Amino acid sequence: MNDWPEAWSDDNRGRRYGRGSASAQPESPRVMRQVRRGQPAPPGQGAYGGVPQQPQYVDGHGSGGYDDYDSGYNTGQVYGGGRGGGDGYGPQRPAPDWRRRIKWTAITLVTVLFVTTVATYFWADSKLNREVDLSKVIERPEKGEGTNYLIVGSDSREGLSDEDKKRLRTGSSEGKRTDSVMILHTGDNGPTLISLPRDSNVEIPTFKGSESGKTYQGTGRQVKLNAAYAEDGPELLVRTVEFNTGLHIDHYVEIGFAGFANIVDAVGGVEIDIPQDIKDTKSGADLKKGKQTLNGEEALAFVRTRYALAGSDLDRTKNQQKFLSALANQVATPGTVLNPFRLYPTMSAGLDSLIVDKEMGLFDLADMFWSMKGVSGGEGTSMNMPLAGSSGGNLLWDKDKVKQLVNQLNNDEKVTVTGG
Repeated sequence: MNDWPEAWSDDNRGRRYGRGSASAQPESPRVMRQVRRGQPAPPGQGAYGGVPQQPQYVDGHGSGGYDDYDSGYNTGQVYGGGRGGGDGYGPQRPAPDWRRRIKWTAITLVTVLFVTTVATYFWADSKLNREVDLSKVIERPEKGEGTNYLIVGSDSREGLSDEDKKRLRTGSSEGKRTDSVMILHTGDNGPTLISLPRDSNVEIPTFKGSESGKTYQGTGRQVKLNAAYAEDGPELLVRTVEFNTGLHIDHYVEIGFAGFANIVDAVGGVEIDIPQDIKDTKSGADLKKGKQTLNGEEALAFVRTRYALAGSDLDRTKNQQKFLSALANQVATPGTVLNPFRLYPTMSAGLDSLIVDKEMGLFDLADMFWSMKGVSGGEGTSMNMPLAGSSGGNLLWDKDKVKQLVNQLNNDEKVTVTGG
């Protein structure tokens, strides 16, 4: 009698390994039986009555159906231990979401750029020296089209040590006077830069004292233009320029000797083509003809030189226009704007040394520099105020040409008037 469950016999066991097999030979790995996993049957309801249902075996070749076969390799639970991946040796890691990473990287960069820009704006805006109050200027001409900047280079020695004064050949005069005066007009027909020689003959009109608030009646007194600045500062200079030209001045910008030299050094020097050899013991200029890069000391000597020039002050104003345009062009280059190690020192040197009117903003200042860059790039016009001669050392303006020039500027027309 066979004591084994149905379908099992000694013959079944004879050549098998395990379950009391007499054979010492193990089964081949490829036919290693696996246990079919499943829920156990309730007691008494197995395939063999009261005998609990035995685990059902299938061979390693998948008999019994491929879907029923579970080698344990599918999930890595039997022979697991490897890392996740697509080879079945552990839980798979999701593939990187590059689109999401790129999006958040872009958002982070834009946020950093925005915060930096805003912080830089407020930092720079706080450094502007808004000292000139144009509301004190009385009887002003009507405003025309475009924007007019009065740009003044003063001979102020403020901020210079005794050693600096000696090195820059500035002398030690107290107070400050105008060393150069220019009008920059910006509009739809390109920028126009006009030099007003400091020896120009002008009339001092009725004005209100910038400090006293007292009104001083005009007497028809004729003086050199730089005397207006020396008498009552920027406000009287603006009043005098407006009265003698009929042109409304929108903004005032002034820079002294020290500030000018510092800006040039901060941008790493300014390249300019000098038309002739210049040697001037008064300004300290000792420059050779040709294209070269000037540092702060050399640049200051260049724009101050007049005694070594045939046209004296008129030639000097042309050199000043040329250099200021080249400086603006250098400040606006990618090498300065995109290099924080050059941009911030340049901004700091420039903003610390500029004196502007109370309504001047950073965008106005940027418009001024960009327009001056346009002059050097051939997009605008540079000229001296039209002259008709001289009297007693004072340069006389050509009144008819000046009137025509002012009309063109007020109407923002292309300038056709030629200067002196």
